[in-house]
Amino acid sequence: MAARILDGEAVAARVRAETADRVARLRHEGVQVGLGTILVGDDPSSARYVAMKQQDCASVGIATVDEHPPANVTQAELLDIIARHNADPAVHAILLQLPLPDGLDEEAALLAIDPAKDADGLHPINLGRLVMGHPGPLPCTPAGIVELLHAHDVAVEGRHVVIIGRGLTIGRPLSLLLAMKRPGCNAAVTVVHTGVPDLAEHVRRADIVVAAAGRAGLVTPGMVKPGAAVVGAGTSFAGRKLLSDVDEAVAEVAGWITPRIGGVGPMTRAMLLRNTALAAERSA
Repeated sequence: MAARILDGEAVAARVRAETADRVARLRHEGVQVGLGTILVGDDPSSARYVAMKQQDCASVGIATVDEHPPANVTQAELLDIIARHNADPAVHAILLQLPLPDGLDEEAALLAIDPAKDADGLHPINLGRLVMGHPGPLPCTPAGIVELLHAHDVAVEGRHVVIIGRGLTIGRPLSLLLAMKRPGCNAAVTVVHTGVPDLAEHVRRADIVVAAAGRAGLVTPGMVKPGAAVVGAGTSFAGRKLLSDVDEAVAEVAGWITPRIGGVGPMTRAMLLRNTALAAERSA
């Protein structure tokens, strides 16, 4: 029996609609929600990604304040741009597109963003809030994965989740979020990586698998417990084709599975919009 699809496009559409309602209510109160975007240089993938975020914002009524310095911008000039966004009351959240060109200090740039305007939820202060269980912007992809599972009635509380990958944007914060005693979470979480020799044995015991290693086809049917929910959060490319960490044949074993396109990606973008609207609410 083929797995049911974890349809990120449908859930993201609902999140966007809810966010549009938030934005409209704030506008009625005299607040125009704004996202500041900073794209350094002309990397085609980064430019395409930022353009998509700007289109998403327009679709829900969020204004964008866009900065596009050249690739040879100095560190001091970049920090000045971030400082202007921090001080601008029309900017409620800031998106600094990564990676930055060689020669720029990404960590220093990210640390310069006001934590209250952290659209991605990855500022160390906000990650600290997540560790402490305090309110704050949640990392977009982890929050999107939790929302996606909840929307499809995948039981998480008390279940065993195995996350493959320990990166800053997905694996580490997702493990914290899923282990928290909060709705849609409260799971037993194991974090593994591609250097673990018995990786398949760990994965085979999971009720929910999240593959976030960026290695195409890493999770194969023989690694998955029948009926498990499988989320492909890591991606890579073969030419222009987007590849998932999850082999498509896993759909014949799993109970739920994300599609190669239209699973986690739309949720990440939707959560950025939600974070921006919530930042505006907190500011107001």
